[in-house]
Amino acid sequence: MFLARIDGTMTSTVKHETLEGARLLIGQRLDLSGAATGEPLVMIDMLGADKGAVVLVSTDGDIQRKLRGNTCPARLTVVGLVDFVGGVAV
Repeated sequence: MFLARIDGTMTSTVKHETLEGARLLIGQRLDLSGAATGEPLVMIDMLGADKGAVVLVSTDGDIQRKLRGNTCPARLTVVGLVDFVGGVAV
């Protein structure tokens, strides 16, 4: 799991059949200081995260495979909307 900042949504006209109806977000992983690190990532959102939100992302692909079937290629799932980190509002 890691924290990420949501930078926007992604639209795909052609995708794996198990991802039909999935809300795809583009986010940036955050390091311990809250700075963006690494390449942008695509994740599935079931919680309605908005642009600029800080979210908790699971790297366990089993979440989507259990919801969408064993052939689902997705691994990153938004599992929480973060309000505070270390007592500081985000």
